[in-house]
Amino acid sequence: MGYTNLKFDSGTLFLVTGGAGFIGSNLCEAILNMGYKVRCMDDLSTGKQKNVDIFLGYPNYEFMKGDIRNLDTCMCACKGATYVLHQAAWGSVPRSLEMPLFYNKNNIEGTLNMLEAARQNGVKKFVYASSSSVYGDEPNLPKTEGREGNLLSPYALTKRCDEEWAKLYTRFYGLDTYGMRYFNVFGRRQDPDGAYAAVIPKFIKQLMRGETPTINGDGRQSRDFTYIENVIEANLKACLAPHEAAGEAYNIAYGGREYLIDIYYGLTKALGVDVEPNFGPDRKGDIKHSHADISKARKLLGYDPDYSFQDGIKLAIEWYKENL
Repeated sequence: MGYTNLKFDSGTLFLVTGGAGFIGSNLCEAILNMGYKVRCMDDLSTGKQKNVDIFLGYPNYEFMKGDIRNLDTCMCACKGATYVLHQAAWGSVPRSLEMPLFYNKNNIEGTLNMLEAARQNGVKKFVYASSSSVYGDEPNLPKTEGREGNLLSPYALTKRCDEEWAKLYTRFYGLDTYGMRYFNVFGRRQDPDGAYAAVIPKFIKQLMRGETPTINGDGRQSRDFTYIENVIEANLKACLAPHEAAGEAYNIAYGGREYLIDIYYGLTKALGVDVEPNFGPDRKGDIKHSHADISKARKLLGYDPDYSFQDGIKLAIEWYKENL
């Protein structure tokens, strides 16, 4: 169970791209606490320096400011790396609809640069962030790998393209790649601010400040909200996965389903406030329901998530109470 008992060779160096972001900084922290070396690369366009300044006292930690759109930078970052955990990307479905060219350059070309740099530097495993958005308008639940629908946003397209490039790098270039199809990850250090902030931290901050949150749509949309610790486990277990499991993408979730309106009222109760939400229009490009079949990751990666939504939300609320 979990990941803290996983063993890697001494001298192992993990390169975490997007390491100053929400998921990336949690990966850096977990690996450093296990005693391994971390090189964190981030251009700080969406990641935050404060997320990684807490690691400056670790002798095994190195920060590199760099942009994945630059191949030379990627080559430098991959030098000496054993494993690459590629989290660098621009998120947000709505924002991608406004900036398709930027998303193509950053999320597709940037990932291709990282794949090539990893190949040329002899990286052992390349684990990368994909997304449940690749399922598009495929209506069946639970979502199962190999059964995808029409894409609904440029962001989803970038993640699908990343998966195809990664598959080719495994097939033709011998680089073991593993795609992590994240389902609505939440937890400590997730940014509650900005127009494109994720819903859980945004609601928590607004309710703590006495503001009235807005729910897009009727609140009956459901998501497989996944606590950050489960995502850390999946990434590290992918690093130890066999070659036979490479060139594939995997659903990374808890395998549950929560309705947004239920989460909202659960947060009001946990925070001791009585605020009715506003309801706004549906967000363009959003899917109505999301629920993951995680059996493939269980079987091929040994993924066995410890943290249910209820476990995670308690820990997340505690963190925001202490840090907002």
